[in-house]
Amino acid sequence: MWALYKKVPLWQKIFLGLVLGLITGLVFKDLAIYLKPLGTLFLNLIKMLIVPLIFVTLVSGITSMDDFSKMKRVGLKTFFIYLSTTAVAITIGLAFGFFFEPGVGVSLVNKEAVVAKAAPSLIDTLLNIITTNPISSLAQGNILQIIFFAIILGLSINLAKDKSKPVKDFFNSFSEVMFKMTDIVISFAPIGIFGLMAWVSASYGMDVLYSLLKVILCVYIASILHMVFTYGLAIKFISKLSILKFFKGIIPAQMIAFTTTSSSGTLPVTTSNVVNNLGTSKSISSFVLPLGATINMDGTAIYQGVCAMFVAQAFGVDLTFSNMLTIVLTSTLASIGTAGVPGAGLIMLTLVLTSVNLPLEGVAIIAGIDRILDMARTTVNVTGDAMVTVFVAKSENELDEKIYNS
Repeated sequence: MWALYKKVPLWQKIFLGLVLGLITGLVFKDLAIYLKPLGTLFLNLIKMLIVPLIFVTLVSGITSMDDFSKMKRVGLKTFFIYLSTTAVAITIGLAFGFFFEPGVGVSLVNKEAVVAKAAPSLIDTLLNIITTNPISSLAQGNILQIIFFAIILGLSINLAKDKSKPVKDFFNSFSEVMFKMTDIVISFAPIGIFGLMAWVSASYGMDVLYSLLKVILCVYIASILHMVFTYGLAIKFISKLSILKFFKGIIPAQMIAFTTTSSSGTLPVTTSNVVNNLGTSKSISSFVLPLGATINMDGTAIYQGVCAMFVAQAFGVDLTFSNMLTIVLTSTLASIGTAGVPGAGLIMLTLVLTSVNLPLEGVAIIAGIDRILDMARTTVNVTGDAMVTVFVAKSENELDEKIYNS
């Protein structure tokens, strides 16, 4: 039996765990209390990997790009694609909210407002990127500061040239160790996913879902369309690669993103998928993915669009075309300004509603189903990270198409 289980592809094991967890949570609700620790244990293992994986692989990735002009080119290309897809995502979200009218017939007048903490200004965000104590940043898991320090360290290693070879070799070897550790942790994914899904389905049941089914459907369908068309068409017609191979290669990362609702938490799995399943070079994936885990918020942008239209309709507010353009611009720029900030989804929604003078009371009812919506938006975010990594790797001739097509 064990030999047969080992032969089953990882994504099928994870999918089985997801389905069984969903059924178990709905049928045996009391049991979910005892199953949640399985998911918590898996999440802790994933979180254990995040800081060392980002730091070590990013330094290793930069040191493998000795040519500064290449690193500049890859960085600008990555940043531009992330912003472009975010703008497309918020537009799709607004369109779905406009045509399907999820807020019509819903009254939010008596709902109590949910107040998000104030979003930091763009200047504060930029200043906060520069760490005064790298060790403290690593200990606290401040992703933006870790990325900044890793980039500076990687550049310094390159500038030192031959004298830094022992340090460069150390980080390259350490990077390989982290990839192997990631493989070990991922092998526990089916059990962890089972425990998480059992808890989620038992906690939320079907009552909450029915009351806001239209909002949930809008976000989920818009998310699927964005992944299939925006990402799929970019892969097919610009990178000239198979769409089916791409999505098949990242199924494990998508499933873990769906259940854990953490882009950073899914990073070890995403890294493993794009390297081992899609054939991207480690230097490209180590550079692009950590950036995507913090600044790429396509799924969140879709959520902003649908929810903004939902709140406007529920309060009887007609949004003009100018209002919609403001939402697109605000959501796109906010993805940078709130990068690395905990609870960024709620902060961004507050910013978007404020930008067009919509009542913040609307956040209250959205917060009630936020976990359900977060599952979709995190899946989109992670898929976008993988797409941009493949896109950049192909454009830099650092994609092994034999692995991609295998």
